[in-house]
Amino acid sequence: QVQLVESGGGLVQPGGSLRLSCAASGNILGIVFMGWHRQAPGKQREVVATFFTGGTTNYADSVKGRFTISRDNAKNTVYLQMNSLKPEDTAVYYCNAVGTMAPNSRFNSWGQGTQVTVSS
Repeated sequence: QVQLVESGGGLVQPGGSLRLSCAASGNILGIVFMGWHRQAPGKQREVVATFFTGGTTNYADSVKGRFTISRDNAKNTVYLQMNSLKPEDTAVYYCNAVGTMAPNSRFNSWGQGTQVTVSS
């Protein structure tokens, strides 16, 4: 199995910044996609940002210009730098990764989630 471990969530004031990290571990042969999703209370989970192998990134309209996704391929780690945070960014943030693992099977793994709370 491939496990994802997230870190970096917490409480921050509006306008502040946080950096989330997500490290993938296991018998990974390759990762084609890593992304961040979030789920606020009473709402459906939504895609926040995605990073495809090759460098293509995509962002939800609500976070464009404020959030930046990046990836360290050597460490199988994806980051989400969140700036100019707003109360509406409050949610549990989940990491997701898709790829192949030894001996030769595909995986689609999720992290356990990390809470981000934006409040004064």
